[in-house]
Amino acid sequence: MRRTVILAVVAALGAGLLAGCAEDSEEPGGGSVSGGGGKGRTTITVGVFGAFGLKEAGLYDEYMKLNKNIEIKQTSIERNENYYPQLLTHLGSGSGLADIQAVEVNNIAEITATQADKLVDLGKSEGVSKDAFLPWKWAQATDKDGKTVGLGTDIGPQGICYRKDLFAKAGLPADREAVGRLWAGDWNKYLAAGKQFKAKAPKGTAFVDSASGVMAAITGSSAKRFYDENGEVVYKTNPAVKEAWDIAAAFATEGLTGKLQQFTPAWDQGYANGTFATVSCPAWMLGYIQDKGGAAGKDKWDVAPAPKPSNWGGSFLIVPEAGKNKTEAAKLAAWLTAPEQQAKLFEKRGSFPSAKAAYSLPAVSGAKHDYFGGAPIGEIFSRAAEGIPVTIVGPKDLVIAQNLADVGMLQVDQKGRSSKEGWEAAVKAIDNALDQ
Repeated sequence: MRRTVILAVVAALGAGLLAGCAEDSEEPGGGSVSGGGGKGRTTITVGVFGAFGLKEAGLYDEYMKLNKNIEIKQTSIERNENYYPQLLTHLGSGSGLADIQAVEVNNIAEITATQADKLVDLGKSEGVSKDAFLPWKWAQATDKDGKTVGLGTDIGPQGICYRKDLFAKAGLPADREAVGRLWAGDWNKYLAAGKQFKAKAPKGTAFVDSASGVMAAITGSSAKRFYDENGEVVYKTNPAVKEAWDIAAAFATEGLTGKLQQFTPAWDQGYANGTFATVSCPAWMLGYIQDKGGAAGKDKWDVAPAPKPSNWGGSFLIVPEAGKNKTEAAKLAAWLTAPEQQAKLFEKRGSFPSAKAAYSLPAVSGAKHDYFGGAPIGEIFSRAAEGIPVTIVGPKDLVIAQNLADVGMLQVDQKGRSSKEGWEAAVKAIDNALDQ
């Protein structure tokens, strides 16, 4: 399914990544001294997926200028669903690994739980400060013994992007502070605002793009979603998941959605034609909306805080023990994820920092987005990031989320199935997937 293919890559990265292609389809290899890096220079290899942003933002070039003895070479596999199985295979064999490897957030729980003995403890590496990171981000890559195997790059704190013009036509406030107050603290208030919008909605418009998008945003605001603290699958009995399902299904059954599937041509066209008024949007999605909305959407879109702090996306850097240049690789990973570099990555690529120490830097704190009416995105997303709970991420989180959305909620939203029928279809698909 196209959304499944794209989402695994998109959710983790920054603005503009859908246009990004793999720079090199070769499997990453270990670093070397001199080998291609010049006499006496150490080559550090970095393996990533998609247009990860580090190279594109110029961070490798900057590091090499600061460290004349280092050469950095990156390999990229375009899609995470191709990249990640290879990474697991290479970790298992101890060969074919880059000195630094990227890991998507939906895979970090499995990496941390099953591969920690094959990875360097970056929490003890030179230049790394636990206090610089958001506590929940640090916790995601720290195992039960306190070993931190990954350093966070970006995260996906969410806001609600909305069309000011459509809100005004429907009799709703268009000012972002007033809009935020409509649903502050409660996703049910977001549903209530949708009903208000529908009562006077401009012809041919819906309040929200999709029920699945709403569900993902709500589950992203919960500490416990699909797994519990013991690693058990609990989505069937977790009240937070049930609430997210019920609210999202109500958006569908009340006729408040555009019946769209995210990351499809029809969804893109919805932005271009202005057919829906709101969408749950992580920081990295702003560039996507700007691209698909085009010049006609400039100053019509704005950003308000989401009802509750919620996260969608993020990635990590790990350093395999099998690497030839572990010490230098750990130094590079620490530098790439330091607050100053994360601020640059946000400024140039739209990837929001997981290092909370970056939030006070001008590139973040003063960030505004011209396309979204000068919205203070640095301030909005910083507040959201600091309020996100420490979420339990399980090894098959992505499988569960995709089936809830694409098998279950999509049937309710597009095919008119009941909430109960959609749920049962999703559970059946998830059970089958987890049994394999």
